[in-house]
Amino acid sequence: MDIKLVDVKEHDLELIRNWRNSEEVSRYMYTSNQITSEQQLAWFSKIQNDPTQKYWLIEYDNIKLGLVSIYNIKQDFKHCSWAFYLGNTEVRGAGIGSKVEYTILNYVFETMKFNKLMCEVFSFNEKVIQMHKKFGFQQEGFFREHILKDGKYFDVVALAILKSQWDLSKGKIKESIYNRVI
Repeated sequence: MDIKLVDVKEHDLELIRNWRNSEEVSRYMYTSNQITSEQQLAWFSKIQNDPTQKYWLIEYDNIKLGLVSIYNIKQDFKHCSWAFYLGNTEVRGAGIGSKVEYTILNYVFETMKFNKLMCEVFSFNEKVIQMHKKFGFQQEGFFREHILKDGKYFDVVALAILKSQWDLSKGKIKESIYNRVI
């Protein structure tokens, strides 16, 4: 079964807000402040007509599991960044993250016809950094004490993959995902 990316609708906002406010998700985000219903609605209004970002719910087996986005979309330069989280923590470790990553890489390089996809990850999130590297992402930067969160500075790893790298490895990666190797 494949991952489905479903457009975010207003009726999804409370689910997304609950995920985002949970400790299991917010610990990996750049901010940990509790988001109010009003702030969530303002965020939704902002993203509706912003061509530089796109958000989807992650759905698998008809169950909503998390949120994925592409942002800093630069049509002229053919690159963007991406991020995701699984709000449903019961599925972590089940290969869903790999399927989401494959789906986004395919979307960015095959549908959008972009050349580069980037992401940033807290340096302490080694599991996600390693997952990105298995897909062909390479570290392009290390930002020391880059994010001030809860009174403490955190380092951030910048990673990116090029379309040419994706073209070389996508078949092998797809096979390994569906055979649960990654």
